[in-house]
Amino acid sequence: MPQTPHIEKHFTASETVRDVVIGMADGLTVPFALAAGLSGAVNGTQVIIVAGLAEIAAGSIAMGLGGYLAAKSDCEHYESERKREYVEVVELPHEEIRETKDILSGYGLTGPEVDTIVKRFQNNHKEWVDWMMRFELGLEEPDPNRALKSALTIAGSYIVGGLIPLSPYFFNSVPQTALLWSVVMTLLALGAFGYMKGTFTGTNPWMSGLRTAIIGGLAAAAAFGIAKAIS
Repeated sequence: MPQTPHIEKHFTASETVRDVVIGMADGLTVPFALAAGLSGAVNGTQVIIVAGLAEIAAGSIAMGLGGYLAAKSDCEHYESERKREYVEVVELPHEEIRETKDILSGYGLTGPEVDTIVKRFQNNHKEWVDWMMRFELGLEEPDPNRALKSALTIAGSYIVGGLIPLSPYFFNSVPQTALLWSVVMTLLALGAFGYMKGTFTGTNPWMSGLRTAIIGGLAAAAAFGIAKAIS
């Protein structure tokens, strides 16, 4: 009887999604709050557009730089720990063997099984260090190009997100009217963004969309209230 081949589908772009979430979430809420606060303080939309574009430019650069530095820090931390593991494997092999046996025992391996694995590791330090990095320290080797990718993804997502709440001000000369459209577009964008995120990550897309819209809406509302109070 022919069997249907088993095909596993796993989502492997969690870091990229995280960067998009970081950039898009801030891009949707921060420029919206700025535009909303200015809507009650100025008579025309020109000042709002200029201020909004300036904020998007500055925010995308700052967020992208933050993502770049965070990713570089992850790479530097990984390399530092890897070098330390190599030193310990060479200079303190008995201690590393004990740690390896403890980890393997935690997975239910005992006796000859553990000894065979340890002997294999002793003959291949690279394998041993790679294994210890993952199972002792819980560290995965980062992509060497991760820093630039992260910076561009976060910055690009921030720009896209920021232009959504700001776009109604390009087509309406009355700030209050543009604000109403901005609110609608921002909430719809938050919901759609949450739906897509849920689809990619394997969670319920409708719940993800609703949750994102509610959380983003509350954040935007809080920022709007503060901006209005100050203005």
